[in-house]
Amino acid sequence: MTAPIERLTILEAIEKDIITCLHSAGQVFVELSKEKSSLKQAENHTQTFLKTLGQVESRLTEQINYLTQVSTGQPHEGSGYSSQKVLQMAWHRLEHARSRVNELDRLRMKHLQD
Repeated sequence: MTAPIERLTILEAIEKDIITCLHSAGQVFVELSKEKSSLKQAENHTQTFLKTLGQVESRLTEQINYLTQVSTGQPHEGSGYSSQKVLQMAWHRLEHARSRVNELDRLRMKHLQD
């Protein structure tokens, strides 16, 4: 079960990785813009960028999958959303049944009067 605070901590770590990604990409451009650029340095920054970008993509995909699971009401770890959705749907079905019963009663009364 992942608590909301843990989810936020994960998102903060992803945010830091995105900053690292942007910094590495910037360092590549800085290195390549120098008159005597070091290809080795540019490659190191590029590798850092690609590695971090892969991690960001993977971790964001996990978070998106979690949010997709939550929003569709599927059972998942520690959320009351699914139960709340089931309750809301039950209230909706109850209201629909009440309206149908009222309509049937109205029709019954109409036929009794005729």
